[in-house]
Amino acid sequence: MSGNKQKPFLIEQIEITSAAAEGKSITRHDGKVIFIPFAAPGDIADVWVTKQKQSYAEGTIKNLIHASPIRTEPKCPHFGKCGGCKWQHVQYESQLSFKEEQVRNDMQRIAKVEVDEFMPIRGSEDIYQYRNKLEFTFSNKAWEEHFDKANPQRIPALGFHVPGMFDKVLDLEVCYLAPPTANLIREKVKSYAIAHELSFFDIRQQTGFLRNLMLRCTTKNEWMAVLIVSENEPEIIQTMFDELAPQIPQVTEWCYVVNGKKNDSWSDLEVITYKGNGYLQEHMEDLVFKIRPQSFFQTNAKQALTLYQITREFAQLQGHETVYDLYTGTGTIAQFVARQCQQVVGIEYVESAIKDAKENAVINHLENTSFYAGDMKLILNDDLINRHGKPDVIITDPPRDGMHPDVVAKINEILPERIVYVSCNSATQARDLALLDANYRVKKIQPVDMFPHTHHVESVALLQRRV
Repeated sequence: MSGNKQKPFLIEQIEITSAAAEGKSITRHDGKVIFIPFAAPGDIADVWVTKQKQSYAEGTIKNLIHASPIRTEPKCPHFGKCGGCKWQHVQYESQLSFKEEQVRNDMQRIAKVEVDEFMPIRGSEDIYQYRNKLEFTFSNKAWEEHFDKANPQRIPALGFHVPGMFDKVLDLEVCYLAPPTANLIREKVKSYAIAHELSFFDIRQQTGFLRNLMLRCTTKNEWMAVLIVSENEPEIIQTMFDELAPQIPQVTEWCYVVNGKKNDSWSDLEVITYKGNGYLQEHMEDLVFKIRPQSFFQTNAKQALTLYQITREFAQLQGHETVYDLYTGTGTIAQFVARQCQQVVGIEYVESAIKDAKENAVINHLENTSFYAGDMKLILNDDLINRHGKPDVIITDPPRDGMHPDVVAKINEILPERIVYVSCNSATQARDLALLDANYRVKKIQPVDMFPHTHHVESVALLQRRV
């Protein structure tokens, strides 16, 4: 079988024609599409074709002969290595154009429904330093781009996983998507650990004390640091926090988690608060949201406000409506619309998120909200509708996989007057809109860029029930 594999080959001086999914660009050769990372439409390049499938191929730029006019110099020294900013080499206006086109294409090719108004994409005011959550990994040996087996550097690392390599961690110099305080905290923690000879984790051997560092912040520059360690050594951690806290006064919450598992997931583990309240509070308009270490909260808070305001505007609430907020998470959207309607019913699979939603509703003095935890296709049933009434408006913000077919079928049975569909994956959103097309007309589509320099795009759709 191996003898049938086609060997890599070089295509000389070919033009990169357009942007594609997942931050890649494409060209065509011999009738086959070739996907190329870190390229830009308009590039002329020699392309090394590394992998071939029946309907497509993959390649890399071997030699950039002529740079596209939309190219720009990447700001980050780690560009192309950490995998976080796949479009940092492309001017921001062009990034927005690609994302808007992606949503348009998904609506045309997948949904195949008529859209009354396709609105221009809403760009992010901040294209750097916008992330309010960072997750770093410790490693006892940093990934080396040019590894010398005879003389490995064995540099301790605190950074991001190299894409496609579970055991390789890139030691960060700086992350420009993070606010400056995040880079300061990361460097302070790493320097302390090295100076005090604290062991960095070896993911293959499952040894070492320091595993992960999670940082969160608010728009008021208040910070939380959560240190994840492999063993319960409270004296070591407390000594560390006591020394670092005066050096980084922006950090008001110092927490830690003991994770003895073979994987890095810790959302199901106890978070121990050494200093502070164990949560942050984010303010949006006149609302307050309590954010715990495990809470889901949009990682671009300023642009999240834009997203929520668009959602509320699309809902067209007059004060008398019953609103169902599906996949409500911690209830942020539900609480954004609560004062404009009669009642909001939020449903979410994650029980801890519903706990946060209820607590935030109390903080914000919202007495017309009800929240339920459980499987969406089971919770959204006739008993719930009998209890709260038929919804006039449904707001849905599902995960990347979109809505379960049973949920779509139930919405087609309930037939609310309007649906506002918020999506982080316009392809699955388009699939669901097609399933709703018999009963709903798509009045508006509003793309929103939450994550500059990445290929991700949000899409908000307004659906009106057909007469």
